[in-house]
Amino acid sequence: MNNYEDFVRRLKEDQLIASIKSPKSLDLFLETNIQSAFLLTGNISVIKRYVELLKQNNRFVFLHIEKIPGISFDREGLKFIAKFVKPTGIVTTKSSLIQLAKKEGLITIQRLFLVDTDAVENGLQVVNEIQPHALEIMPALIPDMIAKLKRNTNLPIITGGLIQSQDHIDAALNHGAVAVSTSRPKLWHAQCPKQTVQISK
Repeated sequence: MNNYEDFVRRLKEDQLIASIKSPKSLDLFLETNIQSAFLLTGNISVIKRYVELLKQNNRFVFLHIEKIPGISFDREGLKFIAKFVKPTGIVTTKSSLIQLAKKEGLITIQRLFLVDTDAVENGLQVVNEIQPHALEIMPALIPDMIAKLKRNTNLPIITGGLIQSQDHIDAALNHGAVAVSTSRPKLWHAQCPKQTVQISK
């Protein structure tokens, strides 16, 4: 999948993904060089416009399904996303949606919360069975767990959650994460400085 290969290549270059939680953050994101975004804002009536805006600016756009009101968590919901909204892919905690999204040709990122040892072991088992395109683990502030998961899966590992500083980003990357997701524009601009962007309104 060329789109997937391009996405992974850009992840390795940027090492950062913008988690966009508000329309204001959308504008701030477009002032950076970061190429990938997780959309956690909007609803069924505006999400297509947000996705189109980002794609017009040559960005990879992933919808966090559970954060977008009005979209159903089933086959029809995934078909709607793939055929009408047309993001690069999805982020989800639900393994059943990963399988449906892959059938619709979307790049899939499984989000896994490291709440305890059982969650880690069960999550790894599910991930290795369903094979999403990438794994996002949260929170990011457990570098040793990033290294452990890296040893137990061949998937690209993204990590996020509770990121407060460049040191947190560096620690995650040094322990095997290919990229870090954060909703803090200050860190977007520190990592990938502002450039002139033509924004289509």
